[in-house]
Amino acid sequence: MEQQHFHIKNMVCEHCGEVLRQKLLEAGFPVKHIELGKLELNHPVDSDEFERLSKVVRQNGFEIISDRNSQIVEQIKHLIIDIIHQRETLDGNLSEFLEQRMHKDYQHLSRLFSGVEGKSIERYFILQKIERAKELIVYGKQNLTEIAYELDYSSQQHFSRQFKKETGLSPSHFKEIKENKRTSIDQI
Repeated sequence: MEQQHFHIKNMVCEHCGEVLRQKLLEAGFPVKHIELGKLELNHPVDSDEFERLSKVVRQNGFEIISDRNSQIVEQIKHLIIDIIHQRETLDGNLSEFLEQRMHKDYQHLSRLFSGVEGKSIERYFILQKIERAKELIVYGKQNLTEIAYELDYSSQQHFSRQFKKETGLSPSHFKEIKENKRTSIDQI
């Protein structure tokens, strides 16, 4: 079975795509297009080439996903990451946004996500927001109120409570110690 479109797990930023593009080109795979979670080659690969492709992808910390449910979960993750990093605008609530973008009932998406990931979509969303907050705090270019606003918290107090609940530290204490206490977003 020949294939030229692939879904990729653990690709969480543009840098991931550039690294994978370079490694695939070095291995002789003609990359037509690459973006978060998706890879398209210029021509289909046969089963022997697919094995070699899979090996290059795995060696660089990614994985080719063939299971449809896992592909849907990865799409949800990428949409959430895009919201957090402001490449997508969340007008309204997350469930409506996902229903609209995925063209599926949110309850179905929620059950599927929980079954594959072992955590709810909402939990994943919160954890992504906290990791983004850590990143913004470490960069130190914004104050805590601005960070809370950027991450769409209703108030700085709400942001601080959730941050402390998840990390065990207040955002201001985290800012003071400036240690890199971030978790790689593919590990969330």
